[in-house]
Amino acid sequence: MSDFVAAARLPDVSQARILVAGDVMLDRYWFGEVNRISPEAPVPVVRIQKRDARLGGAANVARNAAALGAGVGLLGVVGDDEAGNEVAQLLQESKVANFLQRDSAISTIIKLRVLGRQQQLLRVDFEEAPSDAVLRDKLSQFNALLDDYHTIVLSDYAKGSLVNVAAMISAARAKGKYVLVDPKGDDFTRYRGASIMTPNKSELRHVIGSWSSEAHLTEKAQTLREQLQLDALLLTRSEEGMSLYQADGCMHMPTHAREVFDVSGAGDTVIATLAAMLGTGMALPQAVALANRAGGIVVGKLGTATVSHAELFAEN
Repeated sequence: MSDFVAAARLPDVSQARILVAGDVMLDRYWFGEVNRISPEAPVPVVRIQKRDARLGGAANVARNAAALGAGVGLLGVVGDDEAGNEVAQLLQESKVANFLQRDSAISTIIKLRVLGRQQQLLRVDFEEAPSDAVLRDKLSQFNALLDDYHTIVLSDYAKGSLVNVAAMISAARAKGKYVLVDPKGDDFTRYRGASIMTPNKSELRHVIGSWSSEAHLTEKAQTLREQLQLDALLLTRSEEGMSLYQADGCMHMPTHAREVFDVSGAGDTVIATLAAMLGTGMALPQAVALANRAGGIVVGKLGTATVSHAELFAEN
């Protein structure tokens, strides 16, 4: 562990109070053996031997923050169905307060992954946008919950649960809350006024275009940060680590990943860790260093996973 990270060791994460709002999903994994090719088409035949289900999307952010010991609530929309029931059960097991809105007009978002010999062979997505009436109720509930939480995480997967994100940011900031946003899409103006935004390289490039050098990237990133009135922009860069852009300059941190096994949900782990550390009163640079470390740990695990407090603060 670096001296910079070590200086921030063993914060009392239990004092962090985090409200996560966004697109809630259920990640399902079907594991099996592949021993032959189908006679019907040139595709492998997978004989399923084990099934697993995990919280996905905004629910995975909440699960990650709770795994570090933070007090977490989750606000989102699921269907009034079996998958929605399973999400609720998994939240209870993860010690996440459940503020889910049930929408009988839709099905819960599911991402089904089929794996053979630990390799992902297929992903099937089931998704529908929430109804307008449920979204209005969700916004009202968000405003009612703000006083109970110090830090707000808005996890946008472009599935329709955060159509009111501008109003949510405005309401949270008006109450002095720290607002972190994991963005999606080609219009970042709806995130204006947030405290921190955490795009990955692909998401940022989609908005600001390509860059020819590190200096050119810094110039573009800082211009975007100023235009959106952000306190900071944290760029996650996979094998290149992370870059933090603030008014007083840029700080780069190399990756801590030793072996990349699965990047599913790594961004969720990063923003959850960042929120949890900031919720303890930790300075932003140290919180980013720990979020970077958490991201390096979680990509060595299969599927959407979490990092425990013990793992995060373990000696190398």
